[in-house]
Amino acid sequence: MSRPGLPSAGIAERAAAPPGALSAVLTLGWRAALKIKHVPFQLFDVMVLPIMMTVLFTFLFGGALAGSTGAYLQFLLPGIVVQTVLFLTVYTGVGLNTDVQHGLFDRFRSLPIWQPAPVVGALLGDLARYSLAAMVVVVVGLLLGFRPEAGVGGVLLAVLLLMVFASAMSWLWIIVGFLVPTAESVMTTSFLVIFPLTFISNIFVDPATMPDWLQAVVAANPVTHLTNASRGLMHGGVALVDVAWVLGASAVLTALFAPVAMRLYYRER
Repeated sequence: MSRPGLPSAGIAERAAAPPGALSAVLTLGWRAALKIKHVPFQLFDVMVLPIMMTVLFTFLFGGALAGSTGAYLQFLLPGIVVQTVLFLTVYTGVGLNTDVQHGLFDRFRSLPIWQPAPVVGALLGDLARYSLAAMVVVVVGLLLGFRPEAGVGGVLLAVLLLMVFASAMSWLWIIVGFLVPTAESVMTTSFLVIFPLTFISNIFVDPATMPDWLQAVVAANPVTHLTNASRGLMHGGVALVDVAWVLGASAVLTALFAPVAMRLYYRER
């Protein structure tokens, strides 16, 4: 018989029960999403930089490349959404590298949680930031005159497809985050990949104006297919081959990089 005023054994056991895998992932995902609040500089890349890119490219190059800023905006904006989100995927590796350097992974190791939760939660929280950045670019585009012919549904499908590819790309930056010594090294290393990947594509111009050898490179770039699919979903008339290409590339990237990232994570632990 338990004495009055003392917790029963059942209550003590329930209080000591570790959180489930889903609870741990959501908690650490929320922590990743809150990084913008505690690191306001990242707000610049999430909101300010996409707005600057959209406005500058539209008004600087629109008349020269498409005859008018309005016509160029219809072509450019889906690509700017793609470029913005792909650049932000780098921060997944930066955040994990910072956590490792500050010893937070040692703290996570001591907690009775599902151990992959710090990596999976960080990826989940970053997907929320990618979605926010994509919506910021779309809203700015609407204010400037962008008119997606497929409506809200088309835009949401394009963003959803982009999230699938961005999550696959993030595994690569997680690997980089575990391998290099500092967050600055993650940024430098990743930009050596992300810059050619986004600029040697059809985001800004029609590849038909490029040399034949460069057209072949652009055609093999998964970002080109992602941009084609996004334009098709937003404006209507999407080619299913582009969607299939993006889903296939995402599956391959995840199959290649996710096991390596988790192996490095367990080695770090």
